Amino acid sequence: MTTRRIGYLTSQYPAPSHTFIRREIAALRAMGLEIATYSIQRPPAGLEAPLDRAAAADTFTVLARPKAAYAGAHLAALLSRPGRYLATLALAWRHRVPGVRAALWALFHFAEAILLARRLEADGVRHLHNHFANSAATVGLLASRFARIDWSLTLHGISEFDYPAGLLLADKIAAADFVACVSRFGMAQAMRAIPTTHWPKLALVRCGVDLADLPPARAPGDEAPRPLQLIAVGRLSPEKGQAGLLEAIALLRDRGIGIALTLVGDGPDGAQLKAQSSRLGLDALVRFVGRQDERTALASIAAADVLVLPSFMEGLPVVLMEAMALGVPVIATRVAGIPELVRDGTSGLLFDPADWQGLADAIARLAADPALRARLAVAARQRIETEFAIERAVAPLPPLFASSSAGAVPQ
Repeated sequence: MTTRRIGYLTSQYPAPSHTFIRREIAALRAMGLEIATYSIQRPPAGLEAPLDRAAAADTFTVLARPKAAYAGAHLAALLSRPGRYLATLALAWRHRVPGVRAALWALFHFAEAILLARRLEADGVRHLHNHFANSAATVGLLASRFARIDWSLTLHGISEFDYPAGLLLADKIAAADFVACVSRFGMAQAMRAIPTTHWPKLALVRCGVDLADLPPARAPGDEAPRPLQLIAVGRLSPEKGQAGLLEAIALLRDRGIGIALTLVGDGPDGAQLKAQSSRLGLDALVRFVGRQDERTALASIAAADVLVLPSFMEGLPVVLMEAMALGVPVIATRVAGIPELVRDGTSGLLFDPADWQGLADAIARLAADPALRARLAVAARQRIETEFAIERAVAPLPPLFASSSAGAVPQ
C-alpha cells in the first residue's frame, strides 16, 4: 500500500449533496492512507452536520485565498520554474472548449492551478485525485502537471459526457494515471470517448454508504395501516423528473389509491413544481419540505414506505443506496447505472424513463402488496451489504493509488 500523501480535490468540499466523498475519504483514512482535502469553492454557509464542519475546517479552499497569495504563488512559480510555468499556461490554453468566455475561464483555471500546486508541494502531496470531470478537474490536472505529481479522477454521471465537460473528457483520461468509474454504464461511456489503448486506465469503483452511521433500518412489515408514504429526495431540477412524478401521483389519485408524497430538496424547479401540484389538485397529497441536512434526510427516508427516484439521468444514486440500506423499498428509473444497483423485482422496482403510467403502476403494486415491500426491503439491504457498504466500495482504490507512477510526470 502506498505511503504517499494523497490530495482529494472537488469543486466544493464538503457539500451536503456529496457526502459520499466524505465517506470515501474517511474509509480510506481508516485503511491507513494519508489524505489531504482541497476545494475550489468555499463550502456552503451554515453546514449543519458535525462531520461536514470538521471537514471544512481541515480543507484548503482555493478561492478563499487573498489576491496577494495568488500573486506570490505565480511570481515564485515563474521565477523558480519558468519553463514549467509557461508549459502549464499553454496546457490551460489548449485544454478548453471554444469561445471567448472559455478562453477567459482558462486563465482563471491557470491562476487557481498554480496557487493550488504550490500548496500541494508545501503539503507534500504526491498524488491528486478529483471527483467529477468538471472545471475543478481541469484545475487539478493543471496543478498536477506543474507540481509533477500523479493525477486521477472519478467519473460519476451523464453530465460529464455532455458539453462542455464531455468535449475535454478524452484528454483528461489520457492525462490521468487511472480513472475510477462508479458504474459500468459510465465506464462504457468513457470507453466510447477514448482509444482502446486507454481502456486499461478505467476501473470500477463504487460509491458506498456507511452502514454503521445510518439510523436503524425498518423491520419488514412494521408500518401501521395508512396511505402509502412516498418520498423523493433530490435537487428540484428538470433532469430529476419530479414533474413526471407529480403526474403519476395524479393518476394514482384518480384511481382511488391512498398515497402521500414528500419532496425533499430545493432547486430551480421549486416554484414550477409547486404550481404544477396545485394545478393537478395535489396540495393535500404532496408536501414540499425543502432541503434537509444529512441526518434529517436519512430520518425522513427511514420514516417513509417507499422511496421514488424518477430521474431522466443519473450516475449511481447514493440516495437509493441509503434507502435500500434503511429497509425502505425503492422505485427508480431504468437508466444509466441504476440497474446495476437495483435488480428489478428483486431488490426494488424499475420503470422506463418518462413512463409515468408505468411509475404509477409500480407505486400501485407496492401499495397493494405489503409482503412484496418487505421482500424487496430485505433483498435491498443484502445488496448494499454485499457490494455498496463503504468498506467494500473503496477497496479498489488503495491498489490504484499504490500502482500509479510515483510522481514521474513529464512536462
